[in-house]
Amino acid sequence: MLIEGIFAAVTTPFYPDERVYFRKLEANIGRYSKSLLSGMVVLGSTGETMALTDAETLDILRVAAEAAAAEKVLIAGVGRESAKHTLEQAEAAAKFRYDAVLVRTPTYYPAQMSPAAVLNYYRTVADRSPLPVVLYNIPRCVPYDIPVEIVAELARHPNIIAIKDSSGSLERIRATVEQTGNSYRRTVTVTPVFEAVTGRMLAPKPEPTESFVPAGDLAGGVAVAVPPAAPAIRTRTKEVGFQVLTGASGIVLESLKAGASGAILGFGACAPQACQEIWLAWKDHDLILAAEKQRRIAAPSLRIGAGLGIAGIKYACDFNGYYGGRPRLPLLPLSAAEKAEVEGLLGGIRN
Repeated sequence: MLIEGIFAAVTTPFYPDERVYFRKLEANIGRYSKSLLSGMVVLGSTGETMALTDAETLDILRVAAEAAAAEKVLIAGVGRESAKHTLEQAEAAAKFRYDAVLVRTPTYYPAQMSPAAVLNYYRTVADRSPLPVVLYNIPRCVPYDIPVEIVAELARHPNIIAIKDSSGSLERIRATVEQTGNSYRRTVTVTPVFEAVTGRMLAPKPEPTESFVPAGDLAGGVAVAVPPAAPAIRTRTKEVGFQVLTGASGIVLESLKAGASGAILGFGACAPQACQEIWLAWKDHDLILAAEKQRRIAAPSLRIGAGLGIAGIKYACDFNGYYGGRPRLPLLPLSAAEKAEVEGLLGGIRN
């Protein structure tokens, strides 16, 4: 699977009484689907996955997949505290036709997360997962920073295809790219312009329902219109190695320069166009414009995402035309002063 470009780490909307607001989730995913984003990550850290029940998780994965455009790559956050539970979530994501799963490191017993334990955990998940695995390193939320040497070793597994590194360290991104350069290489299906082809794009279309035609019409030779078969998608192949994506909005451009294939951004949930413009300028080899676009989001993304957290991202979604709402307790909503600060930071970053 090609994991390239900018991905929005989407939020999970809630009613004021904290029930999941599925209609707003559908609306958000529908809007992201009309953007130039490469895809979406559902139930990552920005999606408050740790605050959800298993039943809610399954419903969210289903609703998001049904609302997403077929050409958007969908990645499901499935990391749990055991390999068994993680694999159950991965199987559900496969049922809903996701393209890959994002797996964090278990950390309830951080002192026992030895290199051997981490390697065994990820290999067990990758061996049995029906979908390709994307490693997830987010040390500010998970009290474990996956050593680059372990990432390099895991990159040799044929079903471990990428890492989202949210450490915020450009040096770590560069080291990961360098140390995984000779990892397992795979041939992936892409479009004629080398964009990702998702499983939903290749899935057979449902047969058209038959309409009742009166016998008299048949006897009279009335023609019955039959919709033409959908044309097959034109594809080609591309060889890719282990793919490195940053989770830090402030270093997207520098990460791309260091060899990263893209970014998965919580700030992309509230400002997808502004994040995407960095990627587009980079692909056009316009480094001056790309640097300008990077500077544009650097301070707002740092304050809103890292500083104000989930509540900041959600209010920024509200301000920018998406549905954010409140986070689920124990996370608190923003104060009036914080909301005013977000509005000031996003004044020049509207969608």
